[in-house]
Amino acid sequence: MWAFHIPQPTQPPSLFNPPRTPPKLPSSSLTLNPSISNSTPNHNQLIQSLCKQGDLKQAFKLLSREPNPSQRTYEVLILSCADQNSLSLAQSLHSHISENGFDQDPFLVTKLISMYASLDSLDDARKVFDKTRKRTIFVWNALFRALTLAGFGEEVLGLYRKMNRIGLPSDRFTYTYVLKACVASECMVSLLNKGKEIHAHILRHGLEGYVHIMTTLVDMYARFGCVAHASFVFEKMPVRNVVSWSAMMACYAKNGKPFEALELFREMMIETQDSAPNSVTMVSVLQACAALSALEQGKLVHAYILRRGLDSVLPVISALITMYARCGELELGQRIFDRMEKRDVVSWNSLISSYGLHGYGKKAMQIFQEMIHQGVSPSPITFVSVLGACSHAGLVEEGKKLFDSMRKEHGIHPSVEHYACMVDLLGRANRLEEAAKIIDEMRIEPGAKVWGSLLGSCRIHCNVELAERASHRLFQLEPHSAGNYVLLADIYAEAEMWDDVKRVRKLLETRSLQKVAGRSWIEVRRKIYSFVSVDEPNPQIELIQSLLIKLAAEMKEKGYSPQTKVVLYDLDESEKERILLGHSEKLAVAFGLINTKKGETIRITKNLRLCEDCHSFTKFISKFTNKEILVRDVNRFHHFQNGVCSCGDYW
Repeated sequence: MWAFHIPQPTQPPSLFNPPRTPPKLPSSSLTLNPSISNSTPNHNQLIQSLCKQGDLKQAFKLLSREPNPSQRTYEVLILSCADQNSLSLAQSLHSHISENGFDQDPFLVTKLISMYASLDSLDDARKVFDKTRKRTIFVWNALFRALTLAGFGEEVLGLYRKMNRIGLPSDRFTYTYVLKACVASECMVSLLNKGKEIHAHILRHGLEGYVHIMTTLVDMYARFGCVAHASFVFEKMPVRNVVSWSAMMACYAKNGKPFEALELFREMMIETQDSAPNSVTMVSVLQACAALSALEQGKLVHAYILRRGLDSVLPVISALITMYARCGELELGQRIFDRMEKRDVVSWNSLISSYGLHGYGKKAMQIFQEMIHQGVSPSPITFVSVLGACSHAGLVEEGKKLFDSMRKEHGIHPSVEHYACMVDLLGRANRLEEAAKIIDEMRIEPGAKVWGSLLGSCRIHCNVELAERASHRLFQLEPHSAGNYVLLADIYAEAEMWDDVKRVRKLLETRSLQKVAGRSWIEVRRKIYSFVSVDEPNPQIELIQSLLIKLAAEMKEKGYSPQTKVVLYDLDESEKERILLGHSEKLAVAFGLINTKKGETIRITKNLRLCEDCHSFTKFISKFTNKEILVRDVNRFHHFQNGVCSCGDYW
């Protein structure tokens, strides 16, 4: 998720501006002869000026001749060492500070910890903290901040417990950093519980009025996927700013609730007349439009971005590229990319993943090679994008070469995500034994993503033996994920192993797990409509049902044959066909046929994989009605036209 910049209150004291209390000087320096002291030249102002001019080496030379460096001089030197990224000079300065008795000055200690953190020398930062005898809250906060930014969340929470035991009260900055620490490491359930405890501390101390604390709390719950908790905190906030609204929108957009994100954006525009959305806000809104394939909404947002002058912000441009691609307008995304004056790796990743989503694996590979040629170093996400593109296009050998090049040519060690891509690549190509071998030879724990990729591939090719192996591990790793049970039941059903289907369904019931309902969205005249089943209220539902029944009957005469095997119940064929006609994507297609003009493209988004029958049905519809239909499922784009799908029946 995007990291939000949380504005800090400007009034002192704060973590970055604690009170400047001069240190106690050795008694010998208090008894110096005044005449000698007055005759000694004072170089403090000159040292500070040299630092501001960037001449740090000359400043250090002058420092060696200054008998009484001031606190301000040391502060400026510390900041200069951080700015010039010089660890050796930083360590020399630290020694000088210690020799002059300033190493116990709480103000300078906080600056030293921050300096070492910016120089990626956390060991030195820890040593400064450990050697400080009188640790003010500002000193604790400085270390909390350094460790949190470096991803050592559990260490921060351990220190926080220690601080509480000695009775030092937290301030509003403490709570901000320890909340961020809960998600700085892997999002474990134990850390979520710790976040809830901190939430309780905040309420007990009456700090819910601080907008930056509550915004961080929203973000913390969002990172754990606790949308209801985040929404509750947001709704109870007495004061909200643009960062608060953006955090809640990002929570919805990142956790599968794009419709709610767009609704919140509209609410924000109405309520906050004096607070315009910023670039972070617009990225979340574009992500929501992309998730819903809401092209018209996305175009309106694009126009707003142009009016606000946010079209030069790289994350916004990358989000625009992705939005247009996920709405089926790949050419518009390419056009935005071509007009970019400056491109970062995120922009390239957006374009690569866009072509991969549409099944253009070879084009994605070409863009990857062009990125390398232009001197842009690929990131781990780049390889996830390009390997995914190879998977959608069936480019097995090309994908294997890319995977091998990660470590050999680019110094990137494959993560779980990369292994999951490789298992998916081989599995889709029906090279399941090879995919299983990759898992067996992994040097890291495969995890749910890798086993999930294998189970999904077993579903495509009906490999019962490997499916049972994968699902056994998934039931241990994700005991509350109903999707894994449903996939296994699908495989058993296709193999006509009905007793095993009943057994898996019984497991779902006894563990109180519910299958994620298939949902489809369609945008018509800038309004987004959602379909789950025929039982969902819709003023046109009777018209939709009658149209589907009529089309199915007419298409059967043209060769359409309902693929009833996807229905997991042991029912007669007519009842299975009736169930198939209630699938959400068919309802959305029929709604689109009723409510769009001739020549207008129907755009649909599905939250699950497109089933074989809906795929076949939509191919027939596109030819039978002479209509262009775009369907984006959880895997890729399907471009239906004249009875043919762009995926080539490979998804």
